[in-house]
Amino acid sequence: MFWFLLIALVVVVAAVTLFVAGGSGAPLPEAVPDRIAWPPPADRAMGRADVEALRLPVALRGYRMTETDDVLDRLGAELAERDARIAELEAALAGALAAAVSGPELLRKPGEGPAEAAPENPEARDGRNGGAGA
Repeated sequence: MFWFLLIALVVVVAAVTLFVAGGSGAPLPEAVPDRIAWPPPADRAMGRADVEALRLPVALRGYRMTETDDVLDRLGAELAERDARIAELEAALAGALAAAVSGPELLRKPGEGPAEAAPENPEARDGRNGGAGA
């Protein structure tokens, strides 16, 4: 009886194995390479379409760490460059706007200009008019 159960168990395991493995006798289809099929462009910065088209390779326990880390490092570096450039352009724009708003007042020396009018002095006015009163 023991031998009968053991043989039945082996037959069932073999049948399940053949069924799962595709026991039709046909060869298994080619495995899809588990690498990034499309490498990021090396001659230009990655754009939105490049990121959307990116498919990271999968390993047994998640993504392949080295390739995923390489792509994420590159994206991080490019984003840092863009952020620095944006900050530089915003600072230049703020400087240009400040110069445009203040205009020629930046070129005036302290103590001169229309903001500081001469005090009203009747004697000085008489002196300018040749000594004649107003």
